[in-house]
Amino acid sequence: MLGSAFAVTVGLHSLLANPLRTILATLGIIIGVASLVAVLAVGDGVEQYARRQIEKESSLQTIVVAPRTTTELDGQRVPRAEYPRFGVAEAGAARALPGVVEVSLLATRPAAVRVPSGEPRGARLVETLEGTAEYLRFQFVAGRFISQAEAAAGPDAGVAVLSHPLADTLARGGSPEGLLGEWIEVLGRRYRVVGVLAPREGNTEPTLFVPLGAAGEDGPPPVLRLKAARVEEVPLVRQRAEAWLASRYEGWADSVEIFTRDRDVARLGEGILVFKLFMGAITGISLLVGGIGIMNVLLASVIERTREIGVRRAIGARRRDLLTQFLAESVTVAGAGSAIGVVLGMSGAYAVTAMMRARTDATVYAGFSWSTVAVAVLAAAATGLAFGLYPALRAARLSPIDAIRHE
Repeated sequence: MLGSAFAVTVGLHSLLANPLRTILATLGIIIGVASLVAVLAVGDGVEQYARRQIEKESSLQTIVVAPRTTTELDGQRVPRAEYPRFGVAEAGAARALPGVVEVSLLATRPAAVRVPSGEPRGARLVETLEGTAEYLRFQFVAGRFISQAEAAAGPDAGVAVLSHPLADTLARGGSPEGLLGEWIEVLGRRYRVVGVLAPREGNTEPTLFVPLGAAGEDGPPPVLRLKAARVEEVPLVRQRAEAWLASRYEGWADSVEIFTRDRDVARLGEGILVFKLFMGAITGISLLVGGIGIMNVLLASVIERTREIGVRRAIGARRRDLLTQFLAESVTVAGAGSAIGVVLGMSGAYAVTAMMRARTDATVYAGFSWSTVAVAVLAAAATGLAFGLYPALRAARLSPIDAIRHE
């Protein structure tokens, strides 16, 4: 134990005695670790940005649970007499499933909408609950969405929310926001406008949102939409939804359909994995170059200190002590390089993401995590051990007599 400690001490003194060589050996590791940390941090930031965009604009995280309203008979789609009608209770039960972060319940049909003394206008009528605004990430130019109390009261609440295209149409040249508080007529009922949605890119369809039950039992059956916390959890949440349906409806597979974008989810996961592996391979090359630098410097050190090694072996140093000494030098160089590389890598990552934000509309920030630091440090230590092993073995295997006679 004392011999190993002494060997480590000798190795550290040797590094300090040759500062220029030590710096040159460390430089490759610094560059490699800095590259690895920067790539991982920027990659994590880009992944987080992509996930935010997916959550806001995509249905990849959505599991759609819809009643089967038709059945195929002799090649024809025939309406079914019976099928489940999901309601508030089912939405609450689905919301309690592990992995489900949001739930919406939607029943959609076309309808005529008119303001008093105005002409009827066609629109898409959506009956829903209070959580739809958060689920679909709605923004408002005026007012609010349907409240929980109004959703519980159903059509008797008499409230409605207009999409911006519909409000613009009904306003007849006036301000869409001016419809807030006004009354409209739909399906023979009167509704007071409590909210007007903000314009949404790519969405020009006039839409009206009202509490569930406006069309009664004759209306289209509501469809459940579950959102998973992460894209990768969609298959697991789907399995839990199927288990819930099996416990609630006997023979549910004949009366309920479940839709997910499995292929798109799989492609997204593969894309993220390929990106990380590709960037990791590039930074691995940098670490490889740094490791070769360490090995070259240590081999030169072994040649220069051959007589010293012979003297140490002659006075009782074991091969294990010499092996420990040179491995200690290698790991020390790698450790020092990794510490500096982590700082430089994170600084570079913040600079790169700041440039991304300045040049584009993407709100990308470097993703710092202790796992990134741990990966970089462990990779540097493994590189130091791997590339320091050959010089250490070469020093340990030197014959004491031949080493002392070395010129």
